[in-house]
Amino acid sequence: MAVAAWGTGVLYSLMHTASTFSIPLCQNNTVDQFFCEMAQILKLSCSESDYLREAGLIDFSLSLILGCFVFIVVSYVQIFRAVLRMSSEQGRHKAFSTCLPHIFVVSLFVSTLMFACLKPHSLSSPSLDLLVAVLYSVVPPTVNPLIYSMRNRELRDALRKLWEIPSCIRKY
Repeated sequence: MAVAAWGTGVLYSLMHTASTFSIPLCQNNTVDQFFCEMAQILKLSCSESDYLREAGLIDFSLSLILGCFVFIVVSYVQIFRAVLRMSSEQGRHKAFSTCLPHIFVVSLFVSTLMFACLKPHSLSSPSLDLLVAVLYSVVPPTVNPLIYSMRNRELRDALRKLWEIPSCIRKY
């Protein structure tokens, strides 16, 4: 499974890289993002056929991403069915506390990415594009370790102590 994920990732990257370098740019070369996102590069293209080819590649990629997301959801439905059959309340709680944050982060990533790629040009504005790009490229990797580390009791206790108001301040 790891080799398949790495292989498809490398193939996907090579296809996008080859397609990107073949697109002639007729406008300025300034991208209104904090990284070179394909949708922003396509806005600079002056060749309709290259634009359509890359847009088709993006559509194909989105269908693969949606397929993976559906596979993840179906897998989690099966996991939840198995967890609900468990007799131990503590075991069910532990399983749900692991699965639900993962589903939340994956859903946030996939939904904002699909919105960024599939939104109509009439909704496109530099500030909205930047906000959506931050939502799918910065927020999930930042939130993921936080969510999983909150399962650690020692870390939760340390954060609770950090947020408590010291007793010398409470007197006033």
